[in-house]
Amino acid sequence: MKIDILSLFPDMFEGFIKTSIIKRAIASEVVDIKIHDFREFAQNKHLKVDDYPYGGGQGMVLMCQPLLDCLKSIVTPESLVVLMSPQGRTLNQSYSTELTKEKHLILICGHYEGFDERIRDYVDVELSIGDYVLTGGELASMVVTDSVVRLLDGAITEESHLDDSFSNGLLEYPQYTRPFEYDGNQVPDVLMSGHHENIRRWRLKQSLIKTLNKRPDLLEGRVWSDEELKIMQEIKEKD
Repeated sequence: MKIDILSLFPDMFEGFIKTSIIKRAIASEVVDIKIHDFREFAQNKHLKVDDYPYGGGQGMVLMCQPLLDCLKSIVTPESLVVLMSPQGRTLNQSYSTELTKEKHLILICGHYEGFDERIRDYVDVELSIGDYVLTGGELASMVVTDSVVRLLDGAITEESHLDDSFSNGLLEYPQYTRPFEYDGNQVPDVLMSGHHENIRRWRLKQSLIKTLNKRPDLLEGRVWSDEELKIMQEIKEKD
């Protein structure tokens, strides 16, 4: 996959692309990530990329020309152009998985008070990471990139993300490692039993309990398996 990110602050991505899973995915050619400073496309003496809004109002608005000229220099028929915007659809695990099918993602990071509305005419998707406003789209684009890259073949082992929270519509079950006992709190016996089926069922039950307690909204409209229905009955009877 190829990912191009358009930003006014490319230095913000230095640590991001040189650390952990993203760094390894780039090194192993699972993904090619490039950061583009669209200020370089400004056609004025002072490389100005924003101006006052027509009609008056607070703040500055990003101009069409620098950003769109940058976009036009890299977009292809295979590109999916994504505008990071609090007005967009909210990112979730399902959509991150869907984005892995794309060959080329272009992520546009905004700044200041917003975009010239005409920029939206060149965008395929508007995407948000939550119902709040950030100073710019840089952090949001990193979230999108990380959530997608880790799902690409070869980025991490498939087993590492199959049980992630939201991968099956549920929150992830509790995880433990050494020591067996800490401050009087022990690892559940079932995890030490070596009985794989009992461990699998315990993990499913814990996922259901966590989801029911913390994110019951995720269970609305769920298509339940017979096993899940039976376990949910056990949970309700215990309560």
